[in-house]
Amino acid sequence: MENNITIRKAKYADVERILEIIRQAKEQMRRMNSRQWQEDYPAEEHITGDIEKGYGYVLCGKTGVIAFAAVIFDGEPAYDKIDGKWLTDFPYVVVHRLAVADEMKQKGIATFFMRKIEELAKQNNIRSFRVDTNFDNLYMQKILFALDFTSCGDIYYDKGKRMVYEKRIG
Repeated sequence: MENNITIRKAKYADVERILEIIRQAKEQMRRMNSRQWQEDYPAEEHITGDIEKGYGYVLCGKTGVIAFAAVIFDGEPAYDKIDGKWLTDFPYVVVHRLAVADEMKQKGIATFFMRKIEELAKQNNIRSFRVDTNFDNLYMQKILFALDFTSCGDIYYDKGKRMVYEKRIG
């Protein structure tokens, strides 16, 4: 799989495909009765904002863009008010808006993407990886468990509580 898939910064030309992948992910969550991503989030302005700020990354396969994530190296303000305790006080990378195209699901793409993001963090001398997810996003929780993330508590956004996880990376 690794030989056929590359990671790169997202471009404005990718927005239509990214939005299609986001719509697919929203629909999957809806079918699973998940409350995550069931309103106007993430919307086009979130994706274009990610690209503008340099946060947007895509995985590309033979057919083009197959996954998207916002990869943020300059912090997440909501993480400052954790109901719990982080493992470290290190600078960290955080991932938001991770979504995989329907035709690539159940192939380990999200896990592969998370590993690639960890590699990016190491290249930037970042030693901590943080993620938040909804209590009913069992797919993401399974991925985080498989990648040895530790549950650290909860944080709160305007739209509600999220479970937070951290992994020390070396």
